[in-house]
Amino acid sequence: MKAVVFYENGGIDKLKHVDMEKPKISPYEVLVKVKACALNHLDIWVRQGLGIEIPMPHISGSDIAGEIAEVGMEVKNFRPGDKVLVAPGIRCRKCVCCITSNDSMCNNFKIMGFQVQGGYAEFAKAHVDNIIPISNKYSFEEWAAIPLVFLTAWHMLVTRGQLKPGENVLIHAAGSGIGSAAIQIAHLAGARVITTARGKEKLEKAKKLGADEVIDYSKEDYAEKIRSLTNNKGADLIFEHIGPDTWEKNLQCLTKGGRMVVCGATSGPKVTMEIRFLFMKQHSIIGCYMGGKKELLDVLNLVELGKLKPVVDSVFPLNDAASAQQKMLNRGNFGKIVLKI
Repeated sequence: MKAVVFYENGGIDKLKHVDMEKPKISPYEVLVKVKACALNHLDIWVRQGLGIEIPMPHISGSDIAGEIAEVGMEVKNFRPGDKVLVAPGIRCRKCVCCITSNDSMCNNFKIMGFQVQGGYAEFAKAHVDNIIPISNKYSFEEWAAIPLVFLTAWHMLVTRGQLKPGENVLIHAAGSGIGSAAIQIAHLAGARVITTARGKEKLEKAKKLGADEVIDYSKEDYAEKIRSLTNNKGADLIFEHIGPDTWEKNLQCLTKGGRMVVCGATSGPKVTMEIRFLFMKQHSIIGCYMGGKKELLDVLNLVELGKLKPVVDSVFPLNDAASAQQKMLNRGNFGKIVLKI
């Protein structure tokens, strides 16, 4: 099969379009003919190197949509030709965390395209537990734009953040895949959605997704704007996935008793903060790491009902994955960048 891989950590130039052996499946696994795979910032971090052991040569890609090519001898509910998504979170299915739908707390939790081989390839394999049937409602590219970002945003806002109707929620980077998903989920939850982006075009698109207030962070101080929009109260919940570029200012515009949910560090992994303000204002900083299959099924149900929708920015061929990653690095997208295989 054809695949895009890297043999060592480094820059975009490390990505190679090569021939690889097609994966072999066990009795409980399914081989998927990949039709589309969406990009995530995780792909870039893993390529650059996180100091965590990964299979080499490595195939990135957490969001896989396609058709079943083969099924293991113990797989009964799927057959070749079925249209499916591959759930990106791999769990042990036996521990207390997995049994209680807290999959990402499982000690053996892994992510497709990170600790195991992913979807930048013509074929990918997964345990049957990770295979989810899909309808003809959307294209493969649109389906691939859903899993990781919508699941993570749901886990952050609904499960961990406990977002309530009427609360002021600040969502950074409306144009990012996770930002465009979070705007929709927060709007659906009945919150007042305030988001940041750069440029008129992205701000207009954010409003169409459900943002109530938009801030061009290149022209306005978003912390001052938040205080102005909330009569100096501040945001009740902040959706944080940027890192040091926004961390300190986030805490300045968080209301007393407010929560900040955190899932990423796009601008870097280390921050500084004033600890006294943390306890004096009784802030909560809540770590989030993707989510569980039950949450993903809830999201997909809302997608089928038309309450949430995938946002695809652009589609690249598999052999141009390097250009796709560069576009993400340049922040040139609104919504998801997808590889078509």
